[in-house]
Amino acid sequence: MKRQMKTKISAFIVLFLMAIGVSAQIDRSKQPQPGPAPKITLEKPGEFKLKNGIQVLVVENHKLPRVSYSLRIDNKPIAEGDKAGVSSILGAMLGNGTTNIPKDEFNDEIDFLGANLGFGSQSAFASSLSKYSDRIIELMADAAINPLLTKEEFDKEKEKLIEGLKSEAKSVDAVAGRVGSALSYGTNHPRGEFVTEETVNNIEFGDVLAYYEKYFNPNNAYLVVVGDVDMSSVKRQIKKHFGKWEKSAGIDIKIPNPAPNAQYTQVNFVDMPNAVQSNISLTNNVDFKMNDEDYHSVLIANKILGGGFGSYLNMNLREEHGYTYGARSNISTSRWNASRFTAGAAVRNMVTDSAVVETLKEINRIKTEPVDAKDLANAKAKYVGDFVLALERPQTIANYALNIKLNGLPEDFYSTYLEKINAVTKDDVMRVANKHFKTENARIVVVGKGSEVLENLEKTGIPIMYYDKYANKTEKPVFSKPLPEGLTAETVIKNYVSAVGGEANLRKVNSTLTNADVTIAGAPFKPKAVLKQMSPNKFSMEMIVEGMGTVMKQNFDGENGYIEQQGRKIPMDEKDVSSRKSAKGLFPELFLEASTVKLESLTAIDGKDVYKIKVTKDGKDSFRYYDVKTGYLLRTEETSEAQGQSITTITDFSDYADVNGVMMPKKWKIANGPQVIELDVTEIKVNEGVTAEDFN
Repeated sequence: MKRQMKTKISAFIVLFLMAIGVSAQIDRSKQPQPGPAPKITLEKPGEFKLKNGIQVLVVENHKLPRVSYSLRIDNKPIAEGDKAGVSSILGAMLGNGTTNIPKDEFNDEIDFLGANLGFGSQSAFASSLSKYSDRIIELMADAAINPLLTKEEFDKEKEKLIEGLKSEAKSVDAVAGRVGSALSYGTNHPRGEFVTEETVNNIEFGDVLAYYEKYFNPNNAYLVVVGDVDMSSVKRQIKKHFGKWEKSAGIDIKIPNPAPNAQYTQVNFVDMPNAVQSNISLTNNVDFKMNDEDYHSVLIANKILGGGFGSYLNMNLREEHGYTYGARSNISTSRWNASRFTAGAAVRNMVTDSAVVETLKEINRIKTEPVDAKDLANAKAKYVGDFVLALERPQTIANYALNIKLNGLPEDFYSTYLEKINAVTKDDVMRVANKHFKTENARIVVVGKGSEVLENLEKTGIPIMYYDKYANKTEKPVFSKPLPEGLTAETVIKNYVSAVGGEANLRKVNSTLTNADVTIAGAPFKPKAVLKQMSPNKFSMEMIVEGMGTVMKQNFDGENGYIEQQGRKIPMDEKDVSSRKSAKGLFPELFLEASTVKLESLTAIDGKDVYKIKVTKDGKDSFRYYDVKTGYLLRTEETSEAQGQSITTITDFSDYADVNGVMMPKKWKIANGPQVIELDVTEIKVNEGVTAEDFN
């Protein structure tokens, strides 16, 4: 042991001394010259072709006893028209049994083999231990050639697709993606059309069968095999199992031209009253293919502009101004003249206009100013590192070979890749930026809360056009309606108190115990929440994850409080303590003074007319929104400062139910910046289950 330790220390000292020696010889006043690009030698995959048209690429790799099979049917993009969604349903139905093997038996065998098998509407993937290779390729081929497509499965997948669309209805990002594509390409283009409840309801079971027959065939199929196999056995397997797949009649898929770029720089605005952030996406169509001479220069230009953490856009919008958690740009390639350049971010409502201006500024900067030598070198280094790292994966070799075939690339495209990356100059970057980053013909798609962002967005001087959530042109939205004559904030609050049970019943509520299921966007688990309150201001919230116990707890006993997380107790800061101590009861409306409330406007939330009340407390403003029809509180909105940034927390309340004579919301949705948490209340107890000791 001593000898081993001594050896390790000696090795460390040698390395340390070598580092000092090298450093001593470097002139740090000069930027080091890049070394020659690494010599790339790519093994060429084995290839063969079946009579039915399937082209097979084989990459042998015997490091691990595993094998994977990737099937790709290389049809042109397909427009689905008034039945958009049919391919999604087919993709979900494929791979769930065959006409020879029932669904449950099929899936059980996949699990027994420890294998993976999945399908898309024009693709499939399977992987397993190499000793099961013959069986997994047999199952994959059977599922592709003889799929078990039943009416029962169709009805289930159709319903799931509709439910998914409903859950996306209020998603700012989903709307931004849909509208951006539709305006860029046109809704009659395969890249511009979108799925709606209406188009899904148009789909019949026969439409799915017809789509499969027409488009899921071996005519344009490629099968990539990677792993612990040998060429002769692969040929035998593929011919045996996929050779029986019959070729179909040729299909002439006609792709319409994408919509033209905008005639001038313009904002295409979509009003989303529920938005807590704005989604900004500057976009223009480009004719950009992998075999373009400028391909490598464009990659570098985009990397510098918005392709990484140190990019122009991110350093401006995130690091300098704190508008967003991340700003990015992207440029796609397409063999079918359907590629786009995009740049943007999700930003706070109040800085939407500034973020648009700064985005344009950074794109124009790369078009008019030579890039710094350091930025150019860093971008190249990132591509070199990623490229070399990717070569460690056998799948990469197969993908590169497939790219060469599909995109008409020269045979040495990847062996000279790094050489061409390193040859990109500052002039190249500026030239391709001017060619592809068309700020003068760009649409700036902004999806956000119009009542908060439009006034300042108009001050930028950029023309604004208005669209709905499905890319239909509309008039400028009206954000407030005339208030009824004589209506005051006090009247609205009294109406709320009356609507939820009356003052007498509310004052009887001394404590509440609430249990709820919690959904946290992006989290792999679903916690339970236990909330306890006791008049006038005691509060406790505990988050529990099954198998992990309590993961977070917040407690306030009326005088002091703490937040406990991962075993650490952190005392509440003075501001939070002061705010909680000033609370007077479980229903704030009973204690609001006339001098602190103001009726702001009559506006709308998700199509419901609401009264917006401003509440001023300790010099800070917050807002409460009350349903005009029911009187219920639908939303609260508060802004706080954290790490030098303003964070707005919006809490939505819905599904009011009677609890001991008081109407209480059973659903809460809390949006805190980009974080969204939903509480589905399973139980509320009034004046039971809570004691003062719970808050110690």
